[in-house]
Amino acid sequence: MSTSHKLFSEAERYIPGGVNSPVRAWRAVGGHPLFIQRGRGCWVIDADGKEYIDYVCSWGPLIAGHAHPQVVAALEEALKRGTSFGAPTAKEVELAKFIVENVPSIQKVRLTSSGTEATMTALRLARAYTGRTKIVKFAGCYHGHSDALLVRAGSGALTFSQPDSLGVPEAFASHTLVAEYNDLRSVEAYLKAEPVAAVIVEPVPGNMGVVLPEPGFLPALQTLTRAYGAVLICDEAMTGFRLARGGAQEIYGIEPDVTCLAKIVGGGLPLAAVGGRREIMDLLAPLGPVYQAGTLSGNPLAVTAGLETLKIACHPGGYERLQELGVLLADGLRAAMREVGIPGCVNQIGSMFTVFFGVEEVRNYAMATACDTRMFARYFQGMIERGIYLPPSQFESAFISLMHTEAEIAETVRAAKEVFRGLRS
Repeated sequence: MSTSHKLFSEAERYIPGGVNSPVRAWRAVGGHPLFIQRGRGCWVIDADGKEYIDYVCSWGPLIAGHAHPQVVAALEEALKRGTSFGAPTAKEVELAKFIVENVPSIQKVRLTSSGTEATMTALRLARAYTGRTKIVKFAGCYHGHSDALLVRAGSGALTFSQPDSLGVPEAFASHTLVAEYNDLRSVEAYLKAEPVAAVIVEPVPGNMGVVLPEPGFLPALQTLTRAYGAVLICDEAMTGFRLARGGAQEIYGIEPDVTCLAKIVGGGLPLAAVGGRREIMDLLAPLGPVYQAGTLSGNPLAVTAGLETLKIACHPGGYERLQELGVLLADGLRAAMREVGIPGCVNQIGSMFTVFFGVEEVRNYAMATACDTRMFARYFQGMIERGIYLPPSQFESAFISLMHTEAEIAETVRAAKEVFRGLRS
């Protein structure tokens, strides 16, 4: 029995499911999870000392790779000064300024400790600003585990959603309407039917696997929300500072009213942010009547890691390099699938990608869930055996860091081709 297997067996005695976040349990792909003891660059090393090329990157934050010397040095200095004060620090201001200066739609920003807190606060602000209660989200877009957002789509247009988890009262879920991603008509039907406080969207969804917005979808969504007086919330927890300095909204030419950030802004430590137009953000206490607070919000260690990571990511040429590596990997995987005769597709933008099996394209949640998840599980296990660490779920984005090189990309494609051949047998 491996060390990871032994650790997981022990963890199950003390932690529900043996993990502190469900996807880590590998239920979707089988087997037991790896326990990671350390990482360096684009590699992770498990409890048995085996090395893997890492495409999880802590689910997105580690765009600079593991234990980047610049980040580590800054954290060591910050640690000597203290871990948390429950009082303002200069670094908080520096991080807030960096975000505002690089994301044009954000005029003010409030730091939180998690993406769930950020999206929850965004909804509260939107409801206070509009005086309305209903919100629209999209099937397959994940915005954290707060009650109002943990719902799935109803069976038809203008039906209320049902809770997606026990413990969520139906009364809460009834205020959340679920539209189909890339389908403007489903959104407008809700906006016409009744007053809506906000439409919240992952501009590039990564929690049903990577799904790209169709040309014009996001600008048209902005036009719709403005026409009906709803607040447009872009949840860029995943895409913020990963696809560009200004996130996906920069790439697709939109300016949402409110933006949520997480992952990279904390550089691997717990930190997130909600920001937007001044008149909306100034509704937050102590200026306004919308309450939000957090003991560890903007703590010195997290803002230090976030600032250093953002400086590395935003270094000239960084995003171009990530796009280059992303295209190289996606093209290599597509070519391998064609050569071997494996049905599927690869969705990719910048340093985010997902391999889907059994489908020719994936443009929304319905298409994503039609893919062959059993084949993905076999693919995942085959890649793990060959030292390639991918997200243990079909419906999660994989990530490339600035520490990946052409050598790791070539090794990944070579391993995938071997696995694809095995899938054919």
